[in-house]
Amino acid sequence: MPALKPTAILGLTGLTLFVLIAVFAPWLAPYAPDKVIGMAWQAPDATLRLGTDNLGRDLLSRMIWGTRVSLGVTALAAVLAFVVGCTLGFIAGVSGGWLDQTISRINDMIMAIPTLIFALIVLAVLPKTILTLTLVLGLLESTRVLRVARALAVEIGVMEFVDVARLRGESLGWILWRVILPNSLQTLIAEFGLRFIFILLFLSALSFLGLGIQPPTADWGGLARDNKDGILFGVWAALVPGGAIAVLALAINAVADWLMSGSTRSWGGHHG
Repeated sequence: MPALKPTAILGLTGLTLFVLIAVFAPWLAPYAPDKVIGMAWQAPDATLRLGTDNLGRDLLSRMIWGTRVSLGVTALAAVLAFVVGCTLGFIAGVSGGWLDQTISRINDMIMAIPTLIFALIVLAVLPKTILTLTLVLGLLESTRVLRVARALAVEIGVMEFVDVARLRGESLGWILWRVILPNSLQTLIAEFGLRFIFILLFLSALSFLGLGIQPPTADWGGLARDNKDGILFGVWAALVPGGAIAVLALAINAVADWLMSGSTRSWGGHHG
């Protein structure tokens, strides 16, 4: 791992804070997320730290619960994207030939369709459940991961220690998970951070358009949509979730940059 920089420390601190908020949401939120406790768009005071939303619900409580929903769905979709993308990308990169061409061309065809349009079409037909959203986001983003994983597998696959593993008679699975994966792990971790942000922004955009997380469940994109009309009256409730997304994006980018700064791999240490 590269040495910690001040930006990386701030990024790790911010990321840890968001994760803790998501994990301990039931204990941190002062009110139930769907409980009406006052008038619409009340100003912040000693009791209501962020005021109320368009229906008179505590905005702080909805932000805390929204953090759990947004980060939870995004994390599951990102894991799915990397499981599918890395598996297919490694297989394509190491195998080569017709299998590589088949996987790569199908992947290129899917990537040629604008992601937002693809998601809007699928979500307009399928039920807008959290499971559906997770699958759609994860599978769409796996196409990007596949290209990165394939490039890493092709680059590492020409190394001598991979040839030695083949000559020893090691299976394809052994080569993929005991040789290719360890030598590409640092780059993939940094890529995971970037994909996480893209998925979070995508989820928030879908929720803002009404095709993401459905009311009354709180998430950051939905909170921005619910309170957008308040901007006309000088109410800044819609800006709070946008600010949270921006801060989280900066934190993850700082961590990803720190990891990428040390991603020049010393393959000699992971020969399997």
